[in-house]
Amino acid sequence: MSTKQRSVSVGSIRRERKGTAVVVGASLSGLMTGLALSRAGIDVTILERASAFPHTGAALGGVTERMLEHITGRARTVRDETTHETCQTWSAVHARLRTAVEADPYIRLRHAATVRYVGQDVEAAWATTVDGDMFRADVVIGADGHRSVVRRSVAPHHPDATFAGYTIWLGLVDEPAIGTRHRWPRDSDIFYRGRDCLIGYPLSSPKGSFSPGSRQLGWAWYDTSRNDLLREKGCVVGEVVQHSLRAADVPETTLRELEVEASGLWPSLWRDVISDSVERRAVLGIPIAEYVPDRLVNGRLALVGDAAHVPTPMTGSGFSMSLHDAEVVAEAVAAGVRGPRMAPALERYERARLGRVRASVQSGQQFSRSFAGQAAGARNAAQPVCCRWSRRS
Repeated sequence: MSTKQRSVSVGSIRRERKGTAVVVGASLSGLMTGLALSRAGIDVTILERASAFPHTGAALGGVTERMLEHITGRARTVRDETTHETCQTWSAVHARLRTAVEADPYIRLRHAATVRYVGQDVEAAWATTVDGDMFRADVVIGADGHRSVVRRSVAPHHPDATFAGYTIWLGLVDEPAIGTRHRWPRDSDIFYRGRDCLIGYPLSSPKGSFSPGSRQLGWAWYDTSRNDLLREKGCVVGEVVQHSLRAADVPETTLRELEVEASGLWPSLWRDVISDSVERRAVLGIPIAEYVPDRLVNGRLALVGDAAHVPTPMTGSGFSMSLHDAEVVAEAVAAGVRGPRMAPALERYERARLGRVRASVQSGQQFSRSFAGQAAGARNAAQPVCCRWSRRS
C-alpha cells in the first residue's frame, strides 16, 4: 500500500450485518443498488465523484410510483390525483432515491470521492480514490456509468462503450412560460422528419403537479448531423464517448441553428418549447454510447447499470434494467458475501442478468444502425423514450 493511501473502514456501522460493499457511483443505479443491498443485510459505502448533480431535461420512461415506492420504501409525500405519468425527470427520480439513501443508517454516501482504480484479493476488494483513500469491503460494485473505472478491472479486454453515431439534444421548460395558446399534450409525442426525430413529453412540475398548464415539458431531439462538433469539443474521441456537451459549452451558432431548424421541422408547441430552451441557453447535448457486455463479474467485483450495459435511450429500458440489476445482485449476496461464498453469489447474478441485458442492448443497436445510417427507415424500429417498461428487462 502506498504511504499516501489511507484505509477507510466500511463495515463499522453494525458488525452483526452479513457483510460489506462499496458501490462506486451515486447515480440512479448506484443509489438503487445501495438501497437493495442494505435491505439484504449488507453495510454499504457509496462513493461519488460529483459534489452535486445537475437538473436536466433528461426523462426516464416507464418509471411508476409503485417502482419508486418499492425501491425506496417510501411513499411520495405530495400526491396530485391527476398524476398518472410513467415518464419523470431524471433529477426528480434521483432526488427521491438520494433522500432514501441518506435516511438509511446502513448506507454512507460520500461525495467528491473520485475512484482511480479498484482491486481485490482472496479476502476482500477495494476502491482507491485520487486522494489516496482506500475503501475495503467484501465486494465492490461498479455503478459508475458508461465510462466505468470498475469495468476496466471486470472486463479489461472490453473496457469502453462506443459512440452510436448520433446526439440527443435535451431541454426542459415550464408550461406557464410557453403561454396558453397551445393545446397541451396528454402524453408523449414522437415525430420523424427525414433524418431527425423529436420526442416531446409532459412531466410533473417540481411540486408534483401533473395538471395541464402547470407541468414541465421535456424534449429530446435525435440528431445525426453534428458529430463533427462532438469530436471538435472532445465529447467523442475515436469511437469512445468521453463526456456530454454541457449547456454552457454549446456554441451560440449551434443553438441558433437548432432554433431555425425547429421552425421548419416540428409542430408549433415544440417549436416554442425549443425556442424557450435556446433563449435560456438550457440545451444539453448527449452523444449516445452503447455497450454490449460479455461479463458482469470478476471475482469480488461486479457491474450494474450503465457500467454493465449501455442501451440507446430509444429502448426506454435503462431504468428498469438498472433496477433489476440492483435487486438481483442484492438477492444473490443476501446469504452473505464473506469468504468463499462470494464467487458463487456473483456468478448467480451474472447468470441471471447477462443474457437479458445483452439482448436489450442489441435490440437498441438495431435502431441506432438504422437511424445513424438511414434515419428514414427508423420508423419501424423505434419506440418512444417515455413509453414502456418491461418486467423482463
